[in-house]
Amino acid sequence: MLVKKRKSEYGNLSLPRKKSSKQMERHLKGVSNHRRIEILFLIADNKGISVDDISGRLHCNLKTISSHIWRLSQAGLVRKNYQGRTVIHELSPYGKTFHKFLAAFQRSV
Repeated sequence: MLVKKRKSEYGNLSLPRKKSSKQMERHLKGVSNHRRIEILFLIADNKGISVDDISGRLHCNLKTISSHIWRLSQAGLVRKNYQGRTVIHELSPYGKTFHKFLAAFQRSV
């Protein structure tokens, strides 16, 4: 998704448009489950991890993990790369932002 830029009041400096409330909702719903948060942290720590590996490390059903990864992907937080029959996963730029936020939030009082 490309970000439309607009001229700012400071001259030729261009700023990205603000996200609409619906766009923000889509991203927030992507991480609105404890299992998806665990998956997000696991992908952040292991770039290029497959669904089988995620399923094994979290001791969850493969279909459940696939469903959660699909939701994270639809929310724009995870990217899928197809390599033959294997699908490897990495965080998108938005996913990295959410990971940083959640890691800081996890350590807060």
